[in-house]
Amino acid sequence: MKYDVIVVGAGLAGLVATVEMADAGKKVLLLDQEPENYLGGQAWWSFGGLFLVDSPEQRRLGIKDSRELAWQDWLGTAGFDREDDQDYWGKKWAEAYVDFAAGEKRSWLHKMGVRFFPVVGWAERGGHLATGHGNSVPRFHIVWGTGPAVVAPFERKVREYIKSGLVQYFPRHRVDHLLKENGAVVGVAGSVLIPSTTDRGEDTEREIIDYFEYQAQVVLVASGGIGGNHDLVRKNWPERLGPPPKHMLSGVPAHVDGRMLAITEEAGGRIVNRDRMWHYTEGIKNWNPIWSNHGIRILPGPSSIWLDAKGKRFPVPNLPGFDTLSTLEAIQKTGYDYSWFILTEKIIEKEFALSGSEQNPDLTGKSIRKVLARALPGAPEPVQAFMDKGEDFIIANNLQDLVDGMNRLTGENLLNYKEIEYQIKARDRELDNKFTKDLQVTAIRGHRNYLGDKLIRVAPPHKILDPKNGPLIAVRLHILSRKTLGGLQTDLSGRVLDSSGQPIPGLYAAGEVSGFGGGGVHGYRALEGTFLGGCLFTGRTAGRAIVDEIG
Repeated sequence: MKYDVIVVGAGLAGLVATVEMADAGKKVLLLDQEPENYLGGQAWWSFGGLFLVDSPEQRRLGIKDSRELAWQDWLGTAGFDREDDQDYWGKKWAEAYVDFAAGEKRSWLHKMGVRFFPVVGWAERGGHLATGHGNSVPRFHIVWGTGPAVVAPFERKVREYIKSGLVQYFPRHRVDHLLKENGAVVGVAGSVLIPSTTDRGEDTEREIIDYFEYQAQVVLVASGGIGGNHDLVRKNWPERLGPPPKHMLSGVPAHVDGRMLAITEEAGGRIVNRDRMWHYTEGIKNWNPIWSNHGIRILPGPSSIWLDAKGKRFPVPNLPGFDTLSTLEAIQKTGYDYSWFILTEKIIEKEFALSGSEQNPDLTGKSIRKVLARALPGAPEPVQAFMDKGEDFIIANNLQDLVDGMNRLTGENLLNYKEIEYQIKARDRELDNKFTKDLQVTAIRGHRNYLGDKLIRVAPPHKILDPKNGPLIAVRLHILSRKTLGGLQTDLSGRVLDSSGQPIPGLYAAGEVSGFGGGGVHGYRALEGTFLGGCLFTGRTAGRAIVDEIG
């Protein structure tokens, strides 16, 4: 069979691009190193959050959003400072993406069958000035059905095209080289890996049983980032964030290994913004791991007391859910790569959510009854499972026992009970009045002015050490690897550029491997809900551009 296009990577970006090209009647070869049941890649495991601007869901909740406000937030968050070079195309992609999120993104997805949970989340709240980092308003739209429901409409169409013959899909085909002739990319060569029957997400074997070579007019690289390759993460770790973590948990499966970045660079593609990455600071060890070193991110509300490894409270803006990158820098500069939450039962039952489709069976399973059960007393079932079985959780009836348990867990005896008691008592005294100088308390009260937070996300302000608020809970938090913010530099069509800024004929990229557009659409920081959205947008854009190119 003669192929028009070869797509490397069957994650969300690759699936979206494949659908766009097959819709136009193009013959597509879709290759992926993992088994067929891994179709959808990281997106399948995601919480399914999407960044939308001025949506019906926002308007119903009284949220006044606009394209102008979103662009203001994006610029303040990204901090583009390499605009003449590495950020040139990333910034152009960013503006195009904000237009997409404020325009046809929701209607396009709605036509594909995607629906949204009615309460909009408020991620990355910032904590700086209006022109600084963060979302000024809630924009995190959770897909009803989470990550699998984002993947489903595109997987369904790809499978229909496989049946009709327009698409051929070869799992366990690992691309090792891009083939070039006269300066143009004309195909791929690689290794056929031993068949695997592992469950989705588990580490797979890399034994080679055969080799392949295929040619096409265009190759689209959509192979993801480096989050599962901790050696590569550490190699690219920026000095500005302190020393790289000696210990990290993996928020993505092992196949997110960054291989195609080096392979594409060898073929002439330019990688930019290698030092920009997005890792979470609220990781906990999965008591029931799927992949190696599997960590889960806590999606926290704003009320937990956040302490460094020595028990010192982090200053503003390093509060739960406010500024991930600032908090990552603060943690790494302590010389330790873990930190602590201290909270109450009242806080955990309302404010703790866990990222990942498998950690949200109510939303993933589209069960209204189970979603409503979140309003009942007690922690959600997945959170309770971590409280019961997770090694990072300590529960005690008084602060002395809690601190003793924290010291036993690490074996480092870094925490002083009196110092921690003093800090928490000082914070609790700030609740005796309606006014306060503690900006975390101010933020909690302010967030409850938003109906979505008041209903399901932010606990009423209360004193941590008051026994009536339930037992005390401490959670050890690890650094959790996740996203690559830099990548292959691409123009606004998704064409991969070389070191001189010229497109490499026959070569495109989409998704995380391209920094979600242009080699770094996010700059230094992300507003959340923009990773899945970046895969959707770059996959769609590149797919359509390829159709236009090959006619």
